Amino acid sequence: MSELVQRASQQLTELVRGELRLAQAEMKEKGRRYGKGGGLFGGAGVVGFLMLQALVATAIAALALVLPVWAAALVVTAVLGVIAAVMALTGKKEFGRASPLAPEQTIENVKADVARIKESAHR
Repeated sequence: MSELVQRASQQLTELVRGELRLAQAEMKEKGRRYGKGGGLFGGAGVVGFLMLQALVATAIAALALVLPVWAAALVVTAVLGVIAAVMALTGKKEFGRASPLAPEQTIENVKADVARIKESAHR
């Protein structure tokens, strides 16, 4: 009987170790894929940024057909400045909504739970 228990224990240990090795290999593969995907997303961001720069140059060139080049560049710069200002103000408003950083509703729920537990303990 003790030999069966010992063998079962040894087999269980080998099984757990095998599963851990499998999990480790699987996580390495997933890590490689996440790394590759992250690199591709980063590259897409850089190329997208370059595309936006080309679009700005195109807008300036198109306006330069009817305005002097300096005026076309000034118009596009002003439009981009307005867009940046609106985005910054909206972002500031969102930060204001998010503060304080503490999870207030969760804290209130925990306080209420503690109060209920204390109340039921006094009964």
